[in-house]
Parts: sequence; structure tokens; C-alpha cells
Amino acid sequence: MSKKLYVGNLPFSTNEDELRDLFAAYGEVTSVKLIEDRETGRLRGFGFVEMAADGADAAMQGLNGKAFGGRDLRVNEAEERQPRSGGFGGDRPGRNNW
Repeated sequence: MSKKLYVGNLPFSTNEDELRDLFAAYGEVTSVKLIEDRETGRLRGFGFVEMAADGADAAMQGLNGKAFGGRDLRVNEAEERQPRSGGFGGDRPGRNNW
């Protein structure tokens, strides 16, 4: 079984290979995804690493708060994304619905 980890406070110069190498010291890395800004294409400073559960637990303990590229990493188990409410359209209280 694998776990998906959130990795925050990444340097904007980080690439997926560097992140994969960093986490590979704790176990087999299944996937790495750095998140980019939709408009500019620049990295947003966070990403996700998927790896075997035992390696993920060790990586969280070993890398959370560790300096990487001049920044202290934040590493924890990723949470499922909650669906957004509101947005465009729909009936929202307190708004004029045209």
C-alpha cells in the first residue's frame, strides 16, 4: 500500500528528480508531482510524493523540518481535496441572482 505525501515550502528552483532523490533515501518512490501556477507556469512551492507506506512514514519523520535548498521542508500525509462550494452560478444567499 502506498501513501501520498504533501511536501511544502519547497525552493522554486526544485525539480522532480531532486525531490525523487531526496525521498528515495527512505523507500521506493512511485510518483512525484510539483504544482505549477496555471497562469505563469512557475512552481508554487509545494508538491506531492507517493511512496510505500513504511517509507512514507520514515520520510515524514526524517524530512519534516529538514533544510532543503535553504528552506525548511513541511512534509505530512496529503489529505483528500474537498470539493469547492459556490463558484459561478447557483443560488447563493445574500446575492442578487440575475
